[in-house]
Amino acid sequence: MKALRALYGRFEHLVHETLKFGAVGGFGVIVNILVFNVCLYQLDLAPVRSSIISTAVAIGVNYLGNRFWAFRHRKSADQRRELVLFLLFSGVGMAIEAGAVAISHYLLDFTSTKADNIAKYAIGLPLGTLFRFWSYRTWVFTGTHAAQLDSEAARLVEEESTPTGR
Repeated sequence: MKALRALYGRFEHLVHETLKFGAVGGFGVIVNILVFNVCLYQLDLAPVRSSIISTAVAIGVNYLGNRFWAFRHRKSADQRRELVLFLLFSGVGMAIEAGAVAISHYLLDFTSTKADNIAKYAIGLPLGTLFRFWSYRTWVFTGTHAAQLDSEAARLVEEESTPTGR
């Protein structure tokens, strides 16, 4: 039990970040779905264009949620750099999503509403999300507090696993 508690202590901040990132992302997905389908079926825009617009709107929503909630403990000394990197990596995630829609719609000729949504949300979004989570933690929200959490967790695990000398 002690080892399990120590293991959780080592990864506790990662679990919390992941859950918060997921909640922000879940809200972003709802925004993304609504905007995508409005662009596609109300505004009669092309599928890839609709995907890009909806993802861009969701990126704005997600930045606010990630900066001020999910990764708020990772304070950056240079917020301009952080925003530029966030937009850059979000753009790559957007390209992953739009690429899935483009391949499905134009290359594989799956042109139904269902196919467009499956390509975007069952394939493109999960792949883009994995990329974004990794890149945000690695390159964007890298504040010094996160490094302190990592070293503190490692110290706690070391203390828990060291015999008490009985």
